[in-house]
Amino acid sequence: MDIDILRQKLLNNQFRLSQHAEVEKQHDKITYREIDEAFRKIELIEDYPDDPRGHSCLLLGFTSEDKPLHFVCGDLDKERILLITMYRPKLEEWIDFRKRR
Repeated sequence: MDIDILRQKLLNNQFRLSQHAEVEKQHDKITYREIDEAFRKIELIEDYPDDPRGHSCLLLGFTSEDKPLHFVCGDLDKERILLITMYRPKLEEWIDFRKRR
């Protein structure tokens, strides 16, 4: 997935949260402010072009308080991104929140 196109759509609020993403957002107490902050410097961490549900990817962003957030997203349609899930990654599972241990 093209990170520049993803970033632009996310910054322009051209996305929708899946039901699962809503549940995880509430579980991890992620605010919309934090989501917006994380989208400003979003990085592509893993790309899943062969996902049976459709091309998806894992993104990493940081809040203004330098807290990491992971987002799994895919194309919803030509105009919007589907945020499949989001969570606060655990350092014990990630190296620098970018590479799996």
